[in-house]
Amino acid sequence: MSSKNLKKNNIDNYSLIDLFCGIGGLTHGFVKENFKIDAGIDFDGTCKFAFEKNNNASFYADDITLLSGDDLLKRYRKNTRKILVGCAPCQPFSLQKNKNLNKENGKEDSKWKLLYSFADLIEQTDPEIISMENVPQLLKFKDGKVFNDFVEKLEKKGYKVSYSIVNAQDYGVAQRRKRLVLLGSKHGYIKLIDKLTPKGHHLTVRDVIGHLPNVEDGVAHPSDPIHIARKLTELNKKRIQASVQGGFWRDWDKSLWLDCHKKESGKAFGSVYGRMKWDDVAPTMTTCCNGLGNGRFGHPEQDRAITLREAALIQSFPMNYQFADSSTKLSTQTIARQIGNAVPVGLGIAIARSIKNHIESLE
Repeated sequence: MSSKNLKKNNIDNYSLIDLFCGIGGLTHGFVKENFKIDAGIDFDGTCKFAFEKNNNASFYADDITLLSGDDLLKRYRKNTRKILVGCAPCQPFSLQKNKNLNKENGKEDSKWKLLYSFADLIEQTDPEIISMENVPQLLKFKDGKVFNDFVEKLEKKGYKVSYSIVNAQDYGVAQRRKRLVLLGSKHGYIKLIDKLTPKGHHLTVRDVIGHLPNVEDGVAHPSDPIHIARKLTELNKKRIQASVQGGFWRDWDKSLWLDCHKKESGKAFGSVYGRMKWDDVAPTMTTCCNGLGNGRFGHPEQDRAITLREAALIQSFPMNYQFADSSTKLSTQTIARQIGNAVPVGLGIAIARSIKNHIESLE
């Protein structure tokens, strides 16, 4: 379809596919902005139920490195104009893996090559609009070569590319989560929308989870199976009881310290076993966001880590977002990983609205 056939102020001419879609955080942002979603593609088949149930789109459990442009084109609706978005796995670029080594065998984590696969699929399918979201460290990974190669390939294909580092807390997400957002279009530069929640007006932990009923560690709420926190050992129960909002392990009696805390190298880990603050945003949700010892994931008042439902709300998923089929047994750790890996829906909305504004500005 030629750009001449575009109806101004109408996004119905476009269809969208989300690569590395996971359970659909980015996709759901586009759903909220009334885009038509054709498909989500991810290697992790456990994401299928949540993606399809909440986004009215098909999920394909595919290895992106083996997917051809022709295969991808077949998943777009006919006679529509194409948008391709995605977030290649960010773990290889993160601060936690800044040396990019696998601790078990010392080999380089090759997942960073997925960004090249993303670029190849853009080249082969030629969508009019693209978006890529990742961690800011991507800009410096391998001295910037991976990111620069990605941008260069897009520009050679005629895309006008813009990118910036944003914080999800500025877009209606009750969480500090800095991300690199890249936007590209064949029709001109896309401007990311202005901040929706300026400084001093951010949603807080209290705003998004304060209404939930109390639960004990290890016991799910009877009406919400994912409102469940990990069971704590007696020692960890004493540790959370000794913790204050915004505090950390140095608040404890030394008898509760871990061995690593007594070493010089362990003193830098100030967030582990910490409680969140009611009237502040949460820290970045990770794939272990339900683990008390994995970060500042303690509930502000209750003596437990946050529940899966609380983590999902902090990631700005709606309360009615469904993560698991009742007939399928997914471990709590699998759901935690899915939630932690997701693009916050609020950030997805900001990206979608920016693209919508761009489309509506076209003649």
